[in-house]
Amino acid sequence: MTQHDLPEPGIRVLCAGPLALLQDSGRFGVRHLGVTQGGPADLYSWAWANHLTGNLWGSANLEITFGGLKLVAVRDLEIAITGADLGATIEHKPVPLWQRTIWKAGDTLTFAAPVSGLRAYLAVCGGFAAEPVLGSVACVTREELGGFEGNGAKLATGDELSVNRSGSGQQLANAPTEAPKDVLPDFSQPAVLDLLPGAQIASFTGRSLFDAFNTWWQVDDRADRMGVRLRGPTLNCKINTLISEGISLGSVQVPPDGQPIILLNDRQTIGGYPRLGALSPLSASRLAQCLPREPVRLIARGSDAVLKEHRMFRAVFHSEPV
Repeated sequence: MTQHDLPEPGIRVLCAGPLALLQDSGRFGVRHLGVTQGGPADLYSWAWANHLTGNLWGSANLEITFGGLKLVAVRDLEIAITGADLGATIEHKPVPLWQRTIWKAGDTLTFAAPVSGLRAYLAVCGGFAAEPVLGSVACVTREELGGFEGNGAKLATGDELSVNRSGSGQQLANAPTEAPKDVLPDFSQPAVLDLLPGAQIASFTGRSLFDAFNTWWQVDDRADRMGVRLRGPTLNCKINTLISEGISLGSVQVPPDGQPIILLNDRQTIGGYPRLGALSPLSASRLAQCLPREPVRLIARGSDAVLKEHRMFRAVFHSEPV
């Protein structure tokens, strides 16, 4: 690595906001140690932010939840902001979302409050720089792993964020400067979520299965990167006890109160509640953008259709599914 390739300070945090985390694609191959996946709650928006800035799949960017973040550029940067509309401005001028833009040294980038969606993603050309922990920089605060310091800390006022100066000029030249309109999600519309039936679904009562897929559920206030609780009709399962087993992204657990919990990136590695199945990764991404009290609907889908859709998504970024 030459001196030119070394990361340099690129951004200073003026106001940290409630929750801003460094996220690459996640931490894999370590769940046998009890270590969770981490990574972007909205994989779809995270991927497009990196794509627009010419970064390779897996590059780290910032996941900004609820806004309230204020940053100043230490040097000129090319950036892209995707995901939720958090009222982002540079020097009080709105930042165009889902496209590459210039952030001049000394200018202040501010994220206000959610206009549509919950989580925004900020990528910079070259990518953010941090030392991996267990093969990833994904920040999981509960486990004190990842992030800029390696200890799982969220951004704090006064932090200096390092940015890689070098990058593939060819890759940036081949990257789109703006996402096509047909890929832009509309977070103002109610979320319809694909669920792959499985696990203990046959042990739920017929009435519960009818309610599960024919009800507009409501996102509960108890929602974070670990999981999202839904409110609606009570689901009943014939299973009284269950040996804990591995939990995948998007798993839909039903605890004794009958209200589903959909588990996301910072979930526990095992669980003992019966499950209806699991959301597709893209539907888990959509759920991660839902604010409390928003309606969601579960739709049963087959694995072949969901896998085909996911492969088409990954192919845009020249990345094979894992």
